[in-house]
Amino acid sequence: MNIGRTKTSAFLLNFHHFLEQCSSIHSISPSQTLQDSIKAAVESKSYKKLPGLFPSLQEACHNPNLFLFLSTFPLNLRTQVVDEILQSLIFVRPRSKSQFVHGSLLFYTLQSPSPFPLSLPVLQRILHSGCVPSPQTHFLLSSAWLKQRSHAKSVANILMDMQSIGYKPDSNICNYLISSLCSIGELAEAFQVLKGMGGAGCVPDLESYGTLIRAATAVRRTDKAVELLKEMVVKVKLMPRQRTIINVVAALRANREVRRAVEIIELLERDSHDVGFESYELLVEGCLECREYILAGKVIMAMTDRGFIPYIKVRQKVVEGLYGIGELELASAVRRRFVELGS
Repeated sequence: MNIGRTKTSAFLLNFHHFLEQCSSIHSISPSQTLQDSIKAAVESKSYKKLPGLFPSLQEACHNPNLFLFLSTFPLNLRTQVVDEILQSLIFVRPRSKSQFVHGSLLFYTLQSPSPFPLSLPVLQRILHSGCVPSPQTHFLLSSAWLKQRSHAKSVANILMDMQSIGYKPDSNICNYLISSLCSIGELAEAFQVLKGMGGAGCVPDLESYGTLIRAATAVRRTDKAVELLKEMVVKVKLMPRQRTIINVVAALRANREVRRAVEIIELLERDSHDVGFESYELLVEGCLECREYILAGKVIMAMTDRGFIPYIKVRQKVVEGLYGIGELELASAVRRRFVELGS
């Protein structure tokens, strides 16, 4: 009886070990087969077959070394192969069909010993196709960028290196780089990219400034946010988006810098930039929080001149505050304005 149990236990143990081996082979085999298929397609220059080899973006992300075999190629040949892949997939439709190839190729280039300039054309192709790089790209790109910058290379020089392999940098790449740096808290370097991208022929746009201002206001760096907003309006002559204005006013309100917020609104109005209801409402509420009732009254008068009517509780607090500090004339003027507007 005991002998039978011992034999059964031994059999089950060996069978369990056999199953583990089979499971291990099964989990490794598909990835290796995929790598071999990709390598065969590259070596035969059958690049248009590549999209059909990738089952999903998840597969590409979970196997970031699918193009690792390219590291065995001389640099010139490696660059040529990447260029040929990018060029051959331009007309593949739908464009999303190629995103798995591009994503895997971007993972490989960003984690290679020399990620620039080769990774930038790959990123550019993804952005031009209308696809969104995977979230991990922000960290990989930022890390590679900061390492390259630590070698005392200027922003413009790193971007301009793309020309050595037949590509030109553009604002899309710079904006994505700015966004990536902001996502890991590297605002100072993101500011440097904004400042240096013009040297590579890339003109900062609404996205460039908006991303940086949003990141600056998120950590209440109001000095930098105001500086950037003034630069884009006065120097670059861009019309900021309403969300950008709201972000700045909200940050100034949070820092109790309502007078600076008023100056920003006045600057925008003087330059004929539209300021929306939400920005005005935030500003009035900020004035009330700081007990700046006279300022609140003046903002409301400017607000109603543009057809905006504050919420009823805000109206009541402004009028009550003005009466409370003895500003009867301004309080009466504000009330008359509300009556004229039928509110």
